[in-house]
Amino acid sequence: FCIMTSNLDIHQWPWQQTKNDVLITNILFHPTGAIFEQNAIRDDEVFQLAISDLSLNDDILQSERITHSIKLIEPNNPFQAVQEACELMNQGILALVSSTGCAAANALQSLTDAMHIPHLFIQRNGDGTPRAECQLNPSPDGERYTLAARPPVRLNDVMITLVSELRWHKFIVFYDSEYDVRGLRGFLDQASRMGLDVSLQQVDRNVTKVFSTLFSTMRMEELNRYRDTLRRAILLLSPRTAQVFIHQVVETNLASKDSHWVYANEEVSDTEIMELVHSALGRMTVIRQIFPLWRDTNIRCMRNNHRISSLLCDPQEGYLQSLEVSSLYLYDSVLMLANAFYRKLEDRKWHSMASLNCMRKSTKPWNGGWSMLDTIQKGRISGLTGLMDFRSNGANSHVQFEILGTSYSETFGKDVKRLATWDTDRGLNGSLRENRAEHGMQGITLKVVTLLEEPFVMVAENILGQPKRYKGFSIDVLDNLAKILGFKYEMYQVADGKYGSPQANGSWNGLIGELIGKRADVAISAITITPDRENVVDFSKRYLDYSVGILMTKTEERLNIFSLLAPFDLAVWACIAAAIPVVGVMVFLLRRIQSVCSQNPPGPHQPASVTTSFQSAIWIVYGAFVQQGGESFMSSVALRIAMGSWWLFTLIVCSAYTANLAAYLTVTRMDNAVRTFQDLSKQTDLRYGTVRDSAVFEYFRVKGTNPLEQDSTFAELWRTINKNQGQDNSVTSPAEGIRKVKRDPYAFLWDMAVLEYAALTDDDCALVVTGNSMSSKGYGLALQHGSPYRDLFSQKILDLQEKGDIDILKQKWWPRKGRCDLDKHAEPQPEGRALRLHSFAGVFCILAAGLLLACLVAALESWWNGPRCQRAQPKEDKEVNLEQVHQRLSGLMEDDLAHTQLPGQSLEISALDMGSMRPQQSCQEAMRDFPPGALSVTSFLQEGPGVGRVPGRSLPLPLSSSTLPPSMRCKHRAPNGGLFRQSPVKTPMPISYQAVPGGPIPEAIDPSHGTSI
Repeated sequence: FCIMTSNLDIHQWPWQQTKNDVLITNILFHPTGAIFEQNAIRDDEVFQLAISDLSLNDDILQSERITHSIKLIEPNNPFQAVQEACELMNQGILALVSSTGCAAANALQSLTDAMHIPHLFIQRNGDGTPRAECQLNPSPDGERYTLAARPPVRLNDVMITLVSELRWHKFIVFYDSEYDVRGLRGFLDQASRMGLDVSLQQVDRNVTKVFSTLFSTMRMEELNRYRDTLRRAILLLSPRTAQVFIHQVVETNLASKDSHWVYANEEVSDTEIMELVHSALGRMTVIRQIFPLWRDTNIRCMRNNHRISSLLCDPQEGYLQSLEVSSLYLYDSVLMLANAFYRKLEDRKWHSMASLNCMRKSTKPWNGGWSMLDTIQKGRISGLTGLMDFRSNGANSHVQFEILGTSYSETFGKDVKRLATWDTDRGLNGSLRENRAEHGMQGITLKVVTLLEEPFVMVAENILGQPKRYKGFSIDVLDNLAKILGFKYEMYQVADGKYGSPQANGSWNGLIGELIGKRADVAISAITITPDRENVVDFSKRYLDYSVGILMTKTEERLNIFSLLAPFDLAVWACIAAAIPVVGVMVFLLRRIQSVCSQNPPGPHQPASVTTSFQSAIWIVYGAFVQQGGESFMSSVALRIAMGSWWLFTLIVCSAYTANLAAYLTVTRMDNAVRTFQDLSKQTDLRYGTVRDSAVFEYFRVKGTNPLEQDSTFAELWRTINKNQGQDNSVTSPAEGIRKVKRDPYAFLWDMAVLEYAALTDDDCALVVTGNSMSSKGYGLALQHGSPYRDLFSQKILDLQEKGDIDILKQKWWPRKGRCDLDKHAEPQPEGRALRLHSFAGVFCILAAGLLLACLVAALESWWNGPRCQRAQPKEDKEVNLEQVHQRLSGLMEDDLAHTQLPGQSLEISALDMGSMRPQQSCQEAMRDFPPGALSVTSFLQEGPGVGRVPGRSLPLPLSSSTLPPSMRCKHRAPNGGLFRQSPVKTPMPISYQAVPGGPIPEAIDPSHGTSI
């Protein structure tokens, strides 16, 4: 790289966050020097693609520019490599990137050490032959400027570990003619110390010639011994040569069915592996280098906020499959240099670059070379190959291998699966045992590790001095498998009480850590199958679906005695209350106008007067509002229009109120307002969390911190769950979370199966579970990596599911109906419910308040009208001698209405002379409040046939020389003070009318008796 700078400020790179924000502007990256071999076509393309990705990233490069200069050389031509490097140094380069063989690398190392130019070297093996480590020359002054971006060859360590695990004592190693056999020196030394019998044999490119030579030079006994040697072999060949070699061995009948061959090559594709496996007769194991691949497609192409081209990060792209390992390290080398240049500028320790002439003896090395090299060595990036950094020895040490092997099963047939992994930090992770359990597991005792989690695993019996006995859903599944396969097991609990999560040092804790450490064969509990766990252990087929649920307390029904006011908003009620007096005033004015403008006297069927008081108007309006009527006479058109409009208004209001009240009281759902994660994230009244450092905690962390996640639900959930590093809202165990739900307003996010069991077994049945039941995950049995029991367990679990045994166990531990009903609050109730007293208590409160108010008003009226009532108090009524009254009436009728038959229903008496019945003054006082009119007497005679009704005739006779009321219906008062009317059922006796002159008052009707007529 060559950089020319002006106006030096500092620019912060996204992958290198610092406290002091600095900015680099007007920086020109001038040219990037690289040396590749001519047959490395992909290296040239990937190098330019890396430069392009950096240039297109506006967050990294704003006004800067990157140019590059690439030199191609012939393979294994160190002289040409030095010439091209000198030409680049003459242009003024800051660093050199090369992807060559060992010969060119040694030459470039000597040149860069002399000129103090940092050199990032990527070793390549273009012909597919396994790589042997380059032996670089030591620097004379001890300052080596060459850094190995590709890690040293660790195949020897992996092979010696594999041979030890497989307990091989005698085997043969076949290596390619292009392979540097010096690379096996370390392997042979370790094998010799272990006492292993190792043979070496070179394989020419003409494989057919090799086997023809064997058959022509060896006798039959030697061939048989050679065939026995071929039962255990390691192949260090190119994929093409290995396939031909295996085919020739099988064709010549030198391979046996119990043979086991190991193919070791850092660069081998999936397609080539499948070809080798199907060509082999016996068992095949493959060792190859792997790189971390993000399973989340949204962040797969993101590395420290740097977006990588999809051609290099998407495994579905054919371009990525065709790349060599050296090309991937080349891309990361460009990122490493860019990171170093940024940090160099940030520290303001930039050294300008001058051109160097390799041919001049007087040329001095670059004085900033050692500072630049130190900056590169202290850098650390994450790229296509994972982590890249350089230790004190100048080599990148991060490398990981996977060990694949053929799997034998009646169900799945011959297939390839991952047996184990190997890395520089942890070594071998997995099992490589050859024993197969194809026909059952009789006589095998497995060591099972577990973790208590209701209802999966619970303690059934704990007697001092005896092993614990366990029960639960997972235990029932394990017992069924043990019964079918014939194995036995010993169970113990994990010490730290965790399922398992990766630690900072690369190790695992909990159940997964027990399997990795080979302290247990099987782990069983509520273990969810996750991608991270599948990388280190094996899982059986899932026996139960998994989903995350929300545990809460049931929402208590709120008691609101004034719920009858709920159908209308407060503003609507206020408008209705204001409308009543407004309309009342309008009606009052219209009735007053009607009373004033009316000049006609009242007719015979019209009331004598129209009530025009304001209180009456309000009463009419209120009566119409409650649909009881106001009993008011309205003759004005304006008044009728006003009242018609009011009645229409009240009809609509009452109808709407009735409909809303019915819907509110009978169709209101009684379930929780939180039913999904979206509902939970939007509310603020309910706190929520999960178990810290658990699979659920990690799930929300990944979803919530994903910058490409469009839905903000998980981001909000993660902020709440991880508040104060999870100390505020999250808990340490599921049991603590369930207790917190019962104790506080809290929602617990955990496995749906565990939460449902907690709700079913709750003593108060006060818990409810909600959430999405759809999930692509599940619970399974965890086994050691490469365990021979995985396929058997998976097959039998599928059989149990097909027979319905798993469903029976689910019904046993999660009954839908029982003491607590899970389905009761699962869905909203479609039908209505009966109104309860507390929902309608407000009506009774209003009625009670109205009655109390009426009593108070009545008391006030009595107090106000007390004196006037005392002055006008009538005399006490006493019994009347009805016979004397009848005689009097008969006499009157005989004198004035002789021979006249009156109607049977009533007798009208007009101007009746009642003077003899009471004194004049007493009568006048008694009748003072009656309005003037005609006095009529009604008889009670039946109408005879052919006799018509004869109306009563007015009598102008005075009553005791005084004016009597003109119209009066004769009645008599009962002993209790009430007025008697003649019953229409009984037929009264005819009464004769007789006029009686004024005389003394009969004793029965003295003035002290207030008889009403």
